[in-house]
Amino acid sequence: MNMVSSSDAAIVATAGEALEQGLEPATDFEVVQALKDVYDPEIPVNIYDLGLIYGLKVGERGDVKLDMTLTAPSCPVAGALPQQVAEAVAAVSGIGTVEVALVWEPPWTMDKMSDDARLMLNLY
Repeated sequence: MNMVSSSDAAIVATAGEALEQGLEPATDFEVVQALKDVYDPEIPVNIYDLGLIYGLKVGERGDVKLDMTLTAPSCPVAGALPQQVAEAVAAVSGIGTVEVALVWEPPWTMDKMSDDARLMLNLY
């Protein structure tokens, strides 16, 4: 079941279902590769290289918890992007349930971008 809920602290998006017993959980690398397929709609760089992912934990049963942010609190995709991220990660083989929390602390800055992102955006 996919769901986006909102609390005072954060928007939380969920996707996926429990991983079947005996299946090998995905690695952090595989999750990162899925995150690199999700792009900020206003910037031609993936969310991982933009530095929007603050926390990533893959549990023993393939369950994933992510903390992410956006470039600005007024970003028009604040309600939709966390769900898109949850669904992209849930599609990875070896992933169980996925929970993506949208957080605002610490605020995003351009220093969080990877060198690849800086090159793509001509920021050197």
